[in-house]
Amino acid sequence: MLARRRHVYFVMMGTCIGLFVLAWGVVRLWSVPVAVGMCVVAMVIPPLAAIAANRRGPDDRWWDDPSGDPKSDEWWDELDGKRRRQ
Repeated sequence: MLARRRHVYFVMMGTCIGLFVLAWGVVRLWSVPVAVGMCVVAMVIPPLAAIAANRRGPDDRWWDDPSGDPKSDEWWDELDGKRRRQ
């Protein structure tokens, strides 16, 4: 899952950079408002890329890690229907 999220992040950021370069290197020669619009779209991509890269997947089992408090861990295991190994 990590490799997939990393790939999505780099594709999104590459698209962002590509939009900026195309907007001010090529498109501005024909239409400045379209170039500005492309930059506005490119401005929205980095926060979305960060959200996509830091999103937890269904295979990421971070909530199963023990907290360190045996009573709390036992309580949560009971709620989850798990039996603790002694």
